[in-house]
Amino acid sequence: MIAPKDLEHCVESIRHGSRSFHAASRLLPARVRNPALALYAFCRLADDAVDLQSAKGDAVLRLHDRLDKAYAGRPKDAPADRAFAAIIEEFEMPRALPEALLEGLAWDAMERRYDDLSGLRAYSARVASAVGAMMCVLMRVRDRDALARACDLGVAMQLTNIARDVGEDAREGRLYLPLDWLAEAGIDPDAFLKAPAMTPDLGRVVRRLLREVQGLYHRSEAGIAALPLGARPGIYAARFIYAGIGQQVARQGYDSITRRARTNKAQKLGWLALSILRTGATLALPRSSVIHARPVPETAFLITATADHRQVPHWSDGLNATLEILHTREEERRAALMSSAHGLR
Repeated sequence: MIAPKDLEHCVESIRHGSRSFHAASRLLPARVRNPALALYAFCRLADDAVDLQSAKGDAVLRLHDRLDKAYAGRPKDAPADRAFAAIIEEFEMPRALPEALLEGLAWDAMERRYDDLSGLRAYSARVASAVGAMMCVLMRVRDRDALARACDLGVAMQLTNIARDVGEDAREGRLYLPLDWLAEAGIDPDAFLKAPAMTPDLGRVVRRLLREVQGLYHRSEAGIAALPLGARPGIYAARFIYAGIGQQVARQGYDSITRRARTNKAQKLGWLALSILRTGATLALPRSSVIHARPVPETAFLITATADHRQVPHWSDGLNATLEILHTREEERRAALMSSAHGLR
C-alpha cells in the first residue's frame, strides 16, 4: 500500500519528532502500525509546517492545497504526502477528519484564545480527536461508541500536552488555558504572556485542567476494549504514557513554567508492560457500560463524519470560513509590508 521508502521516511520522522507515539506504536500489529506511523508523519508535517513558519496563514493555505492534491490522487512529491494519499485510498478516509485538523492548525495561526473549557475542547477535538478518529479508521472501526471513546482519549491527550507546555507556549506568545479559569484565579492573560511566571494561582489552574482529563482517560479505556485485539496494547500504551506526563506535571507541583515534564525510558517500558497486562484483562471481563457514555459534545461532528462517512456531505464550511479569514489577514500583512518598504524608499 505505502511505498517502502516513503514508510521508512515516515518512521524516522516519528522516531525523532514524537517519541511517545513511537514507543506506543511498537505494540501495534504491523497492519495498523505502518499506516499509523505514516498518518502521524503527515499530521506532524502539517503541525510543523504551521508552527515553524512566520507566515502561518500562508502555511495553512498551502497545507489545504496539499490535502486537495492527496484526495485527488495526485499528492505532492514528498514521502508523507504520498503515504497519506495511499491511506486515503486504502481506508476510505473521511475528508472531514484531516480538514478538522487543518482547521485547528488555522486557529493556532490566528493565535486564537479560548473563553472556556468548551472552546478548548473544540480545539482539542480538531488537533487531537480527529487523529484518534483517523486511527479508528485504520483499524477498520467505525462504531459510534468506539469512536466517541477514541475522541475522549484525543481530548485528554491534548489537554495533557497543554498542561505540560504552559510555559513553553507562553514564551512563544501562545495561551491555551481557558480565559474564564484565569479570570477566576486573578491572572491577567496579557500580563502573563509578557512575563510568564509560576505562581500558586497558576498551579491551581493547571491542576484543574489535569483533573478534567482523568475522567476522559477512564472513559477511553472502555473504547479500547472495543478495538481489534491486536491493536489494544498500543492504544493502552498511548493512554498510559500521556497520562504519565500529566502525573509528572503533578509531581513537579504543577509547575510547567520553569520545568517541562518528561518521562524516562524505564517509565515507558513499565507502561508498555502494563498495557499488555490490561489487554489480557479485557478478555476476562465483560464490556464496560461506559462504552455507551455520551460523547463530548465538541467531538460529535467527527463521530458523525466517520461512522456515516458515505452519507455525510462534504464537510468544509467551518474550515473554508477560517481559511477566508486567514487569507484576508495574509493579504493585509503583505500590503502593510509593501507599504512599509515603499515608505523606506
